[in-house]
Amino acid sequence: MTGYDTFLPEDIPAWQGPFWESLKAHDVRVQRCDACGAFRYVPKEICPSCRATAATWSPVSGEGRVYTYSVVRRGPTKEFQAMAPYVIVHVTMAEGFRMVGTLLDVDPEKVAIGDPVRVRYSDVTDDWTLLAFGPA
Repeated sequence: MTGYDTFLPEDIPAWQGPFWESLKAHDVRVQRCDACGAFRYVPKEICPSCRATAATWSPVSGEGRVYTYSVVRRGPTKEFQAMAPYVIVHVTMAEGFRMVGTLLDVDPEKVAIGDPVRVRYSDVTDDWTLLAFGPA
């Protein structure tokens, strides 16, 4: 994949570090609230369910189903346009929360709501790995 280098942040907050490190290790982990057990994706300092701050970085199955999707036919930059058409998916994970990523190795015209998918990883630079999905 190309084009991501213009969108990658210079720094990330320390409390988000474990998420990005888990992607780089190809072992996605998501915050799970120590008080109520709710998953927090995207990483947050405070649980949106119960307002507690303590959380544990927990592994997830990596399996889910397409909740909704969008086929991008016109990329925001020339690098992304070179990748078009590509699919961005909102996935309901087996654990019940939702994640967003690019859907790799699919015909954009054949994607359907409910399709089973699995977490994949896009190593876009030596320092950055992004969350993606592929057919399960």
